[in-house]
Amino acid sequence: QVQLQESGPGLVKPSQTLSLTCTVSGGSITSNHYYWSWIRQPPGKGLEWMGAIAYSGSTYYSPSLKSRTSISRDTSKNQFTLQLSSVTPEDTAVYYCARDDGRMGALDAWGQGTLVTVSS
Repeated sequence: QVQLQESGPGLVKPSQTLSLTCTVSGGSITSNHYYWSWIRQPPGKGLEWMGAIAYSGSTYYSPSLKSRTSISRDTSKNQFTLQLSSVTPEDTAVYYCARDDGRMGALDAWGQGTLVTVSS
């Protein structure tokens, strides 16, 4: 059974770059059909899909965040990483990594989430 675990700083200063890593176990991030996503949920708000990296290495981003978001991967460590630049307090949220089964069009595995607070 695949498991995902987010890691990274819990506090980031405004204007800095937020960086989170998702470590995947029980499955390879290069396995066909799977897309590896970042999703966030600000306090009191709904889930927001930020972007994904495919099994092929192709990347996809939310249009509203594309200019500030970069997703990359390290296949040797079976990890993928989110970088969000020029953060503001509005970027405070619980950040999740998740797996999307492209055959089903559904998110079928999630990390537990990590709270990132943007504050000076």
